[in-house]
Amino acid sequence: MATVYGIKSCDTCRKALKWLEHAGVEATFHDFRRDGVPAALDNWLTQLGAAELVNRRSTTWRQLDEQQRQRADTDAAALLREQPTLIRRPVLETGDRVVVGFREADYRAALGVDQP
Repeated sequence: MATVYGIKSCDTCRKALKWLEHAGVEATFHDFRRDGVPAALDNWLTQLGAAELVNRRSTTWRQLDEQQRQRADTDAAALLREQPTLIRRPVLETGDRVVVGFREADYRAALGVDQP
């Protein structure tokens, strides 16, 4: 079973969920706004690093002041918990694998799925 983390209104999250459904992969969706940021965030940061998880192209990022932006390098976990829209989405968890963003090839590899 896979879990997709993101925001319900995010087009990329919707595209990933639609792809999973089409591929026949059972997945649950965890909305950062509704359900909060999961404890797994610490694991994601360990596996992938802040550079991979922090969305520096987002509207939220552009609204941060310089001091807050520096926290992305020094205390990313706290910053992402305070500002969950800064988490690059979607985040796909498949057991021990974590994939950030949506690229079909990455999803196929992580899930062991042939072309849907």
